[in-house]
Amino acid sequence: MNIEAKRVADSMAETVHIVRPNHLNGANRLFGGILMQWIDEVAGIVAKRHAMANVITASVDNLRFIKGAYQNEMVVIVGKLTYVGNTSMEVRVETYVENKSGIRKAINSAYFVMVALDENDKPVAVPKLILETKEEKLEWEAAEKRREMRSQRKVEGF
Repeated sequence: MNIEAKRVADSMAETVHIVRPNHLNGANRLFGGILMQWIDEVAGIVAKRHAMANVITASVDNLRFIKGAYQNEMVVIVGKLTYVGNTSMEVRVETYVENKSGIRKAINSAYFVMVALDENDKPVAVPKLILETKEEKLEWEAAEKRREMRSQRKVEGF
């Protein structure tokens, strides 16, 4: 497998959904479980593009529901890599409601840890990540801190 380094932009993904009646919960807002499915799919697409391999979701951190989305609203989900290890990748997923003028308001954010797998479902090395902007470098540094916190929680049994 060719594991040359890749840019953040090489694997970014964006999806758009219209909130339909079957997506609503009892309070007539977008059901959180539906949104979680959509954002997990985006994280998977980003990781799969980067790794050029199958991936699994290992964990989700900092899943924040900031605001609800309602029927007929347009939900835009944007995913991008923030960090790569040997076989794992962190993907930041931001969710917005976009109005008719194209203005986006944040409604959800999360960080996914994805692991690349070979054809035998064993972890496989992923390409390194080329950081091109100051924002990407800052996101990498924050991701390293989140990685340390995940390791500490694992040691403590959380």
